Amino acid sequence: MLQNTLGTPSKTGGRLVFSRPKSIKENYDYPFCAGCGHGVVLRLVAEVLDELGVQGNTIAVASVGCSITMEKFYDMDVVGSSHGRAPCVATGVKRAKPDKVVFTYQGDGDAATIGMNETIHTACRGENLTTICINNTNFGMTGGQASATSILGQKTTTTKQGRDPKKNGYPVHIAEMVALCDGAVYVERCGIFSPQSIIKTKAAIKKAFVNQLECRGFSFVEVLCACPTGWKLNPVQSMEYIKNEISKVHKLGVIKDLAANTAGNMAGARQPE
Repeated sequence: MLQNTLGTPSKTGGRLVFSRPKSIKENYDYPFCAGCGHGVVLRLVAEVLDELGVQGNTIAVASVGCSITMEKFYDMDVVGSSHGRAPCVATGVKRAKPDKVVFTYQGDGDAATIGMNETIHTACRGENLTTICINNTNFGMTGGQASATSILGQKTTTTKQGRDPKKNGYPVHIAEMVALCDGAVYVERCGIFSPQSIIKTKAAIKKAFVNQLECRGFSFVEVLCACPTGWKLNPVQSMEYIKNEISKVHKLGVIKDLAANTAGNMAGARQPE
């Protein structure tokens, strides 16, 4: 008999081993393309919020892009913002309601391209927020245009011959840039391309939220995700593309972690007023 930690009986007489997190609405229209990584990461965030018991005390901030559909997906308060400005809106929300758990969920076109300035200044101020940046190396919702994180040689609707450094410059490594900010206490880049990588990504997301609950400062988790539609690949090929191509440019791993040093964590980190 299948065993669930909650021991919930199933309709077949067995035990449920997988169920919908409470943070996700019971009835929703799945808004993402087949093979897209957004659904996986949004579920991981929901699982973490459930495990921490903060669903009813959380405010999510979405921006323009695929994340704008979050209010249809999450059973919690969701605030919309203009393109790239989610960190600004989240800063206002957190300062007005410092007891709330506040996070932004943004794409690379949002957090690392149009909104790079906002991301960096939020990190420099050490705002006690959590940012989840979904990096699929293109503007997925608006037609697959190149973003700041697109890798060299990547073909997009605006780099049809592949990204050329002489014409289009080099990829921006947003996580490394955030890590240079004194107010950033935790920065990690993960990927969604295998069961093991999904487990690691969930652990990183959970650590980022725990940092906020402990008032440590700004945490930033970048997740390399598939965009089969934008990449013109099938879902399986997209997983291989992340593993074999994108992760070689945007390298996976912990870039900055001050959690082991409380004094270091608090230095430069803005505390709730």
